[in-house]
Amino acid sequence: MIDLFNYERRKSTVTHVGVLDIGGDNPVRVQSMTTTSTDDTQASVEQSERIIDAGGELVRLTTQGKKEAENLRDISARLRADGYKTPLCADVHFNANVADVAALYAEKVRINPGNYVDPGRTFKVLEYTDEEYACELQRIEDRLLPFINICKEHHTAVRVGVNHGSLSDRIMSRYGDTPEGIVESCMEFLRIFKKYEFGDIVISIKASNTVVMVRSVRLLIAEMEKEGMHYPLHLGVTEAGEGEDGRIKSAVGIGALLSDGIGDTIRVSLSEDPECEIPVAAYLTRYIRRRQGHLLIPAEAGKDFDYLRPERRQTVAVGNIGGENVPVVIATQNKANQPVMVSSADMPNPDYIYVNDTLPKQLVKGQKYILDYNAYIELATKGELPEDNVYPIFPTPAIPLIGTVRSEMKFLVLKYGTPSEEFLTCLKYHPEVVVVCTSNHQNKLGEQRALVHQMMTAGVRNPVVFAQMYQHSSADGQRKSSPITTKEAFQLEAAADVGALMMDGLTDGLWLMNDGDLSADDIEQTAFGILQAGRLRMVKTEYISCPGCGRTLYDLRTTIARIKEATKGMKGLKIGIMGCIVNGPGEMADADYGYVGAGRNKISLYRKKVCVERNIPEEDAVEHLLALIKSDRATQSEG
Repeated sequence: MIDLFNYERRKSTVTHVGVLDIGGDNPVRVQSMTTTSTDDTQASVEQSERIIDAGGELVRLTTQGKKEAENLRDISARLRADGYKTPLCADVHFNANVADVAALYAEKVRINPGNYVDPGRTFKVLEYTDEEYACELQRIEDRLLPFINICKEHHTAVRVGVNHGSLSDRIMSRYGDTPEGIVESCMEFLRIFKKYEFGDIVISIKASNTVVMVRSVRLLIAEMEKEGMHYPLHLGVTEAGEGEDGRIKSAVGIGALLSDGIGDTIRVSLSEDPECEIPVAAYLTRYIRRRQGHLLIPAEAGKDFDYLRPERRQTVAVGNIGGENVPVVIATQNKANQPVMVSSADMPNPDYIYVNDTLPKQLVKGQKYILDYNAYIELATKGELPEDNVYPIFPTPAIPLIGTVRSEMKFLVLKYGTPSEEFLTCLKYHPEVVVVCTSNHQNKLGEQRALVHQMMTAGVRNPVVFAQMYQHSSADGQRKSSPITTKEAFQLEAAADVGALMMDGLTDGLWLMNDGDLSADDIEQTAFGILQAGRLRMVKTEYISCPGCGRTLYDLRTTIARIKEATKGMKGLKIGIMGCIVNGPGEMADADYGYVGAGRNKISLYRKKVCVERNIPEEDAVEHLLALIKSDRATQSEG
């Protein structure tokens, strides 16, 4: 199905959305969604034009009711009068009748299987016999058929958009909160569309948890293949957040799939002005596209590897690397030979610092260092080597010397293509060796996967740290004219490169390097941010915040800033910040606490998926959230 080692776009059918074609051999399309009220024609037109001027190829607008759906006609007319031909997509939840109206005026309509006919997730446990369950599916088909006929008549495309947070109680009761349930929610609708020979479909499966999102999309593709479906896919991480965290999280999830050739259109959901999403999405697609036409990587998958349901690769722990340990972060000593330490108060220091061939004159207590093997041997010979926390690193040509050096931990730099007999024998006899996997291949993901799969096939269980090298400098001439900053480019590339490696369960550590003028602090924080986005290591507060839309019931950006300021330093805490409840209270199941718009300037608070306080005035809600967190922590400490 998917070639793990050689990049190739997944073959999909073409969906026609007005003047835009999605899928097939067409480039990956980028899109965004307005945050204006769809009743406000002027504001919606102006924001749509800003999205399009930034490079957006499709604009989505929320349609809560028939009035908003009908106003798409005026918005579309104004855009066409201004010379814009970009298609519009109506976003529909809870009301199938609205979808019927929207299909008259929009080039594309998004429907959510979780609440199209079913009421959405209310956490009721429902019991169905097989006959009763079949009747529920027939009810969906009966309601969907008129919509299909309208879409056929008006040449309207459909996006079947499943959200992890809004699976119906019916699906939850039979399949549970699983990728299999997410996929089945989608497949039920696709089977109906296929039955009635409607093919202008785009599919999305989204979650705020990148692991759930990636695994569900992988599984969906496999299920569609079994049933002869090849519809194009829309990718996105919902509620990704804002700033660099939102960018890194989106690049991890979207990049993990794009890197495997999966995805025909993307939306990077940021809690920012929607036009800010477009340059990020465009940069990601361009970066992944560079892999096309690369030299073949002749590798085979390990026999025990399961792409659809991957588990963490079993390794023997070497110190705090591998085994059951969280992945480590390695940093590189800066050129001024000053100790590399993360300055941010809510971020840890790197686990290891590579100092080239010279140890600092003053070692930081408790900090671990990696030293070039020849310098390590020289210090050991002179009796000047510190007793602990300094470990040698060997290049491939120095493999014969590994056995001559005494150290409880050693690092070996390897690339795929190194003669296997020599390095595999070394690793089998030296379980104290940590592999540092590097690549300068055009498709570095494929080559790095290939090395680890080679180790898996040989039964070698040494931990693997992935080392990624970049070249980003603010002095780069191309960067000056780009809307993407040097730091953003570095973060997007690194997150996209590592995403699939994390999802595959192969990552015991991460070592990011940059030949340019990025600060050491930026590089290390990016590494920790990537691991957190991949749900491998929680090092700071995580904010699961929606991008906002016409349904948003309070000032989203101001509120996010207030909550961040009030909760910074609460390591590992996950807080969902939602403009409304449209994606369902299930979205809060992935957060410890939820702050959700309940009415105009009214807030409800959730503890995971349970609402604990309703309709709080917006001006008091942040204080109520803090009180809830403090109360829970006090109770936990007493227990």
